[in-house]
Amino acid sequence: MSEAAAGRPALSRRNSAWLTIAALAGLYTGQSILGGIAFLALPSVLRERGLPLDAIGLIYLISLPWALKIAWSAAVERYRLPPTGPTRSRLIVFACGLFTLAGLVAVAIAGPERWHLVLAIFIAVAFAAATADIACDGHAVETLAKAHHGWGNAAQVGGAYLGSALGSGLFLVLVARIDWAGATLAAAGLFGLLMLPFLVSKPAPSPGLRTHQPSLKAAFARPRLRSGLWLAALYVAAQKWGVGMLPPMLVDAGLDLETLGAINGLGGLAVGLGFALLGGGAVRLWGARTVMVAALLLQAGALALLATAIGQGGSSPLLLAGLALASSSGIMALGFVALYARFMAIADPRQAGVDFTLLQGTDSIVSMVGGLGAGWVAQHFGYTPYLAGAAGLALLAAPLAAWLTVSDRGEE
Repeated sequence: MSEAAAGRPALSRRNSAWLTIAALAGLYTGQSILGGIAFLALPSVLRERGLPLDAIGLIYLISLPWALKIAWSAAVERYRLPPTGPTRSRLIVFACGLFTLAGLVAVAIAGPERWHLVLAIFIAVAFAAATADIACDGHAVETLAKAHHGWGNAAQVGGAYLGSALGSGLFLVLVARIDWAGATLAAAGLFGLLMLPFLVSKPAPSPGLRTHQPSLKAAFARPRLRSGLWLAALYVAAQKWGVGMLPPMLVDAGLDLETLGAINGLGGLAVGLGFALLGGGAVRLWGARTVMVAALLLQAGALALLATAIGQGGSSPLLLAGLALASSSGIMALGFVALYARFMAIADPRQAGVDFTLLQGTDSIVSMVGGLGAGWVAQHFGYTPYLAGAAGLALLAAPLAAWLTVSDRGEE
């Protein structure tokens, strides 16, 4: 056999891996457009219309389906992985995508004035998106070799920040220049386009007869996964609890929606994607533990600077926006690439959708609790104590995260 012929299988596997990563990036970007609208754009729009911060905090109820998806993850995974034949990942994503598109049209019709109805629709859409995410995450774990986990997570987190930038930045610009309905319908069209690469991709090859039955019981029986749940809860609290009220804070600082949209869009795109790619390379070079600890220390510093700037008063709104962008896009992208690489390493390939969902569901539960609490704390105590407390939490979490990751290294 010639050297060229011998090299073709490896080259084919590499090409297949990069095609899989690209398709996953498109899907994660599309899903994250929804999060950008719900968690970043909608709070800014509602704050501009005078809604109090504790009411805006209710928006984090949209995270509820992402937390509850643990309950139906095993059923979805058993359907996705039939006893024989190819997986059904694409079918699940297609059905859930259609429901999401219908929900976005309903949101466009309802308008932000009926924010209770918009909130209810987004919660329903989140159920569909969370179900699709089970299939997508399972597909990623079972098709990507360990060597590609860092880049796969860079695509996942980078796609999340790209979608978030589009959903918060471009969406706010369109709301300001056109209207809510036109911006929401444009987001629906973009979401549909971004699903296409995954839907036309080749299904994962069938391993033959599947004898393992995915279940929550099998997941909780693994000490490695239980340790991962503690790591997820700690890390998410330290990284996310301090950024929940940053969009309304910038509105209160004097930024209009169009300016805020441009900063979130262009800035979030450049910073989020850049740091996600940096995270992928850093995880490959130094490992997830080192990158996670570094991101926590950076987050503590960024939030402390924000607390100081707000406490002193008179700071430039653009300076505050830059610090907020570094915290919510750059540092979080860097850290979550590493955290999700740990998730992939922990997940059992025989039921990857269940295991990854448990870990990601912990992320959603902690995010929701923190989002609801952040609105209350900021409303009653002010932005400075809220940001200072979040900075302290990130600083305390760094050594604990390092310890949890060390204790999680061994294979069972």
